[in-house]
Amino acid sequence: MTTYRFPYLNPVQSRTRTPSDWEMSLADVLENVFGKGHYELDALIAALNNSRVRPQQGGAWTAENFTALMHELGA
Repeated sequence: MTTYRFPYLNPVQSRTRTPSDWEMSLADVLENVFGKGHYELDALIAALNNSRVRPQQGGAWTAENFTALMHELGA
């Protein structure tokens, strides 16, 4: 007997490509921060700047480059 799989339970059904290693590292940091109950932008930026994940252009995370990246990634 085949196991029924509801098609809308696939969490990556809208992906057009596999995320890069850098994107996966960023997702890990964000998941960790959200898991600790930090949801405000300032807390996210502080946590990112305390992590090893840096913006791809280098430098520090800012509200501007983080929100621009989220728009670019479609989040």
